[in-house]
Amino acid sequence: MLILDCEIALIEIISTFARLSKNDMKLRISCLLLLVACFGSAQTNNPFTSRMYCAWGYNAEWFTSSTIKISQPALGNNYELKNITGNDNPGWNFQLFKKPLTVPQYNYRFGFFLKKHPSWGFELGFDHTKFQLTIGENIHWVGTVNNRHLDTNLNVVDSYFHWKLNNGANFFCFNVMKRFYLCGTKNGHFKLFNIYKFGAGPTVPHVENTLMGMPNNAHFQPGGWNVGFEANYRLEIYDYLYVDIAQKIDYARYFGLRCYDGTAKQAFGTYEVMATLGFMLPYKPFWVKDKKTAVQPAAATNN
Repeated sequence: MLILDCEIALIEIISTFARLSKNDMKLRISCLLLLVACFGSAQTNNPFTSRMYCAWGYNAEWFTSSTIKISQPALGNNYELKNITGNDNPGWNFQLFKKPLTVPQYNYRFGFFLKKHPSWGFELGFDHTKFQLTIGENIHWVGTVNNRHLDTNLNVVDSYFHWKLNNGANFFCFNVMKRFYLCGTKNGHFKLFNIYKFGAGPTVPHVENTLMGMPNNAHFQPGGWNVGFEANYRLEIYDYLYVDIAQKIDYARYFGLRCYDGTAKQAFGTYEVMATLGFMLPYKPFWVKDKKTAVQPAAATNN
């Protein structure tokens, strides 16, 4: 009966978490603490049963201020847009189920844990994050424009300065993982882990911009690298399904981004919050039966 009550409580907490908005950070943290509390200290015999997995989810992010450096030699332009701010474009917060899966800010993960050292693993992760220059803010514009020195403040107007990595700032990361078992129900149906990840990889942004009224041809391109650290709460359910709630800090550096008759550079930090649903293949799936050792008959003796 206690196990049943615990499982009902888990379902209610997860349902509450899913309904919270992007700004309800304190309530999200409270839900995570309740997840830990509802498990108690019960332990399963072998908590490390999951091995390979894949997952899909959605994210929200916040960016540090940054500087965009523009080089257009043929136009006599070499300037910087300093201390700009950016915002994300979630897409999942309005009519999510009426949109294609790849329109909102999404994540996917493919990974596995080592059989001999099951607390360690490796993962390929992709974060489809979106960066948009904040329209209406005042920025510092300094450098050379039309071969003349410029140092002024500028109010960003979309038709004059427009900068988006909106079809993805697109972080790829090859991660090393370490997981720690926290607690679980006695029957092993629910298990809670902390998983820490550290990795790096390339960025493949979708570059869309208008500089001084001159638009580029929006495109995808390899354009830099990123490094990130991620911390997860993972709730494993019946060894085949799991829910991840994660926070990530990432630093991305972009270069060679094509703009009108030139290139651009940018670097920024990202704080990211993610929720993902995953499927697991355990070390021993239910359809793989134990091999029984055949009993050899005793050798006949000659009288």
